[in-house]
Amino acid sequence: MADRRLQVFYTVARLLSFTKAAETLHMTQPAVTFQVRQLEDHFDTRLFDRTHNRVALTEAGRKAYEYAEEIFSLYAEMENTVKELTGDVSGALTLGASTTIAEYMLPALLRGFTLEFPDINLRLKVSNTEGIVSMVENSMIDLGVVEGPVANKNLLVEVCRVDQLVVVVPPEHEIAARDSISLEEVMNYPFICREEGSGTREVIMDHMVELGLDRNNLNVSLELGSPESIKGAVEAGMGISIVSVATLEKELKLGTLVAVQLDPPMQRSFSFVRQRQKFRLRAMEQLLDYARAYCSDASNNISDTSQ
Repeated sequence: MADRRLQVFYTVARLLSFTKAAETLHMTQPAVTFQVRQLEDHFDTRLFDRTHNRVALTEAGRKAYEYAEEIFSLYAEMENTVKELTGDVSGALTLGASTTIAEYMLPALLRGFTLEFPDINLRLKVSNTEGIVSMVENSMIDLGVVEGPVANKNLLVEVCRVDQLVVVVPPEHEIAARDSISLEEVMNYPFICREEGSGTREVIMDHMVELGLDRNNLNVSLELGSPESIKGAVEAGMGISIVSVATLEKELKLGTLVAVQLDPPMQRSFSFVRQRQKFRLRAMEQLLDYARAYCSDASNNISDTSQ
């Protein structure tokens, strides 16, 4: 319903990037530029300064952006109110998830949600925790689900479940028969670590600091970008690692990997992350409610698969 030219302008102004706006709007960059020029022609003034590969709002652009924010806030409020009156739950939502969550938690959650709410169109973007938080900050996604701490105080962060991290080794490894191992002892072995920006990596490093250990002494032999690649490297005898127990169900059943408890235990939270907006579409409320219930059920049904 809102003017397409205004929607495109608002996205460019929020991100200060024609390239990022094109990605967010699923448009080509020339199409974004055309829509902005159309709006500039309408007002007979420039809304952006484009110099030295940088985009900045002009004074007229800043005023237009302020009014656009009010317009879209009122539009969201109107849509939410009318849909509540009619009982309609539809629309499109873009969900972002960090790698572990996207691979092991979301498939079952989204399958159940789409069966219950077939008129809500869901899109999914996958990145590490740092990337997902950035997408939420820049309004590139509606809701993020991440596996590590979120420092941005301007975002709403809601814990959905607690995840346990364990040391994972091949069955022939010298510590495979042990019941537990300290993080300090782990530092004596070649360690396969997630990449910078990973929530799992941040949790491990923060835990080391809490225990008074020097994070620089972790014997990192490999840095890999997903739980699957880490498990494959551990199976191949290239080192040991620390991963979520939720990612190990298949390997523990097949006996290709062994989980060893950490002493003291290491846990981290899976959390919903979203912007502090006064009004949200009813589709978003339904997704949050469904995800909360799913996480609660999953937490209640978790058995200690690492025993």
